[in-house]
Amino acid sequence: MNEIIASLKEELVANASLKVRESGERFFREPVHMYGIRSSEVVRIGKDHFKKVADKSKAEIFSICDSLWQSGIIEESFIACNWSYYMRKSYEPDDFRIFEVWVKNYVSNWASCDTLCNHSVGTLIDMYPELMPQLKEWTKSENRWVKRAAAVTLIVPARQGRFLEDIFEMADLLHSDSDDMVQKGYGWMLKAASQAHPDRVFGYIISRKSTMPRTALRYAIEKLPQELKAKAMIK
Repeated sequence: MNEIIASLKEELVANASLKVRESGERFFREPVHMYGIRSSEVVRIGKDHFKKVADKSKAEIFSICDSLWQSGIIEESFIACNWSYYMRKSYEPDDFRIFEVWVKNYVSNWASCDTLCNHSVGTLIDMYPELMPQLKEWTKSENRWVKRAAAVTLIVPARQGRFLEDIFEMADLLHSDSDDMVQKGYGWMLKAASQAHPDRVFGYIISRKSTMPRTALRYAIEKLPQELKAKAMIK
């Protein structure tokens, strides 16, 4: 396994660009560690190296993912996210604890948070809805990324019209959070839900707009019809 990780890191270093790194760093307010590789190239490299481990067990692949997360380098976190998602057909409820460790211990920026949660964690919750109470527990965290993760995990199911009542409950749990990254996260979740349930989401927003942070509100209404958007923005 160490040889596989070393080979992967070697190719990532070989494809690094100072120009891409400097450009990428501008998307983050917090310090991030990155090689400087375009996302399409990261995906390609990850896919090529996954062929070397495709015959390994899920536990072995998740162990490699954990090592990649521990590096703190954003491109390696993306590959860890993608490799864990490649294993989705063999997900089991207990995998939630593994993903929870990654979210709580390694996620330190919005890009790694969203990549992991939109895909791997979101798929797991969609497969095993009984895990929803554990996901909602993340809203109690002191860690901004754990709270954001709770909301953005439901983005893809929300677009498909699923879990609407849970989405409203999640938004209530995060409603008054002062962190703009959390506000953007649950606003995005509501926006996704509005694509399948525009009237229900509009009603939810109207009932809470007097106390909903404007950042969350603006995100939530983005996909609503123009006339509903205008009504929601009236102070």
